[in-house]
Amino acid sequence: MSQTNLSDGALSILVFAAYHSLVSGETVTRVVLDDGKGHKADAEGVREMEEAGLLDPEGERGTLTEAGRDRLEKLIGTLRSAA
Repeated sequence: MSQTNLSDGALSILVFAAYHSLVSGETVTRVVLDDGKGHKADAEGVREMEEAGLLDPEGERGTLTEAGRDRLEKLIGTLRSAA
């Protein structure tokens, strides 16, 4: 798994996934990259996450890779410990 620091654009994708994981209580494995209503994931963040092996973009959605899911779980753990 990539341990590089992620840009704010890439982090915003993970933070949105973390929000949905926390609200639903379920592990998020797919993220919406373009909802067709004007809300789009940061294009550079998507590219960065793909290059880091964290996300497989597939049109309007993307699938978190195993490394991406691990990074998401670490982010959620950090949020919980900081609260």
